Amino acid sequence: MSRKRITTVTAVAAAVALSLAACGGPKAKPGGGTSEGGATPEANAAVDKVYSPSDKKGGTLRMGITEAWDSTDPGDTYYGLSWNLVRNYVRPLMTFKATPGEDGGKPVPDLAEAPGVPSDGAKTWTYKIRKGIKFEDGTPVTSKDVKYAVARSLDKATLPSGPTYFNDFLLDVPEGFSVYKDKELAGVAKAIETPDDQTIVFHLKKAFSSFDYFAQLPSTAPVPQAKDTGAKYKEHPVATGPYKFGSYDPNKGFDLVRNENYDASTDPDSGRKALPDKFTIAYNVEGTDIDQRLIAGDLDVDLAGTGVQPETQAKVLADPKLKAHTDNVPAPRLNFTVLNTEVPPLDNVHCRKAILYAADHEGYQRAYGGPIGGDIATNLMPPSVLGSQKFDDYGFEADKNGNVEKAKDELKQCNQPNGFAVNIAFRGDRNKEKAVAETLQQSLKKAGITLTTKPYPTSDYTKLYAGKPDFAKANKLGLIVYSWGADWNDGFGFLQQIVDSRTIRATGGNTNLGIRLPEVDALVDKAMSETDETKRNGYWVDVDKKVMENAGALPGIWAKGLLYRPDTVANVFTNAGQNMYDYAAIGLK
Repeated sequence: MSRKRITTVTAVAAAVALSLAACGGPKAKPGGGTSEGGATPEANAAVDKVYSPSDKKGGTLRMGITEAWDSTDPGDTYYGLSWNLVRNYVRPLMTFKATPGEDGGKPVPDLAEAPGVPSDGAKTWTYKIRKGIKFEDGTPVTSKDVKYAVARSLDKATLPSGPTYFNDFLLDVPEGFSVYKDKELAGVAKAIETPDDQTIVFHLKKAFSSFDYFAQLPSTAPVPQAKDTGAKYKEHPVATGPYKFGSYDPNKGFDLVRNENYDASTDPDSGRKALPDKFTIAYNVEGTDIDQRLIAGDLDVDLAGTGVQPETQAKVLADPKLKAHTDNVPAPRLNFTVLNTEVPPLDNVHCRKAILYAADHEGYQRAYGGPIGGDIATNLMPPSVLGSQKFDDYGFEADKNGNVEKAKDELKQCNQPNGFAVNIAFRGDRNKEKAVAETLQQSLKKAGITLTTKPYPTSDYTKLYAGKPDFAKANKLGLIVYSWGADWNDGFGFLQQIVDSRTIRATGGNTNLGIRLPEVDALVDKAMSETDETKRNGYWVDVDKKVMENAGALPGIWAKGLLYRPDTVANVFTNAGQNMYDYAAIGLK
């Protein structure tokens, strides 16, 4: 379904567009320097290095996005763009440092004074809270606020969208635990202790040597129990960072303004710059309009951070002046399609293999803009993930447009010689995923597999639709288009949440959208218990191979994003923690 330009869709959308153009910040000269001067544009000038370094404060940084993502609630969000932005208004125990390159993928102390101290064979982790940190109303932050924040995130009925790491690892948390039913938090008494207002202790049911990565999750950012409004907390999360919520509209967007009770002296390690006076975030802006406004200097950042639309990509790459404003950013991200084993006949491995052989891999790549949007993926783990290994058991690179004969042979082996019909789900407000669904629809048809496309909104994609097992099964969502970036850059941080069947919850909000393989779960346990890094990395490669052997997913591309960097912005860079522009350091010229 084609989408009209935002200026002609609705009065609301037009109002958003006008507000974007009217907000503060210098206006750029398209394809040239700013009216205020600055660094000379150059392609890839902000990839793992700082473009236009600056400490200048002031102005309004204008961001736009094509949809409302899962949530602005730090305990209920799992989008990379959200984890990037949330660092401006809340402070977790640890955080990825706002600095370019590999160092930006390492957790550093934020709310905590120092990294966690392990004991009991890495089953117990202790953190000390910095003194002097306050909520936006001036109330001091204590360890009890952090305990409550983590505890509330365990309630996947109320807050379904965040990661399940704490659910999976904390000791003796009862099934169905909810802070809204257990206001005294008795259910997490063994899991989380707060012996004093500055100390918090986490007890795990199994050892985990990289718990500092858990501690950097937004769900460790403190939440005052008296201010928690459950599912509505996203409308105004109580700030501890340099910004707080100004206005919020679920359809139009929100803005962030300076938090007068943020004390930069309590924040020596995170690298936050807090340069703009204000952030404006506009929802539901059509993708090509975002691109055009970036080029015109009427918008500063495409919040999604995944790159310009394919039609814009062709334009900017053909114009040397525009290309000089681009950054082609590789990421530990896989754009792929899950094959849901709960939807017949995909409960048969040969029917799943038929899809892998019939798929047009070059078409999948083309949906994301061709080679500049990413490389054809032959397995799950991207090459940039620590310890990953590339393999191509199905010959995707040799048969870039699919192999119909091999697909038909697999169909015979699964007793579907004439093919079968199934539905394919995708996020309807993401044009690239729509293009993927249409490409697969066309290529699989050649082998006799009929796909019916089913678009769903991004905001509830994993919560109510593709990520809710009973809905996906009842609506025959056999193929589910998805995109996944590493929570952190190793095998666990990339694979565990998308392949371990034990992370799948009936309530929805899942990130494993249908891979249910006991052999994979067993390998995951082996990898997590291995303390030798080389051996551990080998187990994660085995996990990857086992998923591919069982055709649990169709890898699409290992992603790159062609980001457009307008002349209006300063102090711009990418890093291994965000794999897009770092929103905790960016400013305006």
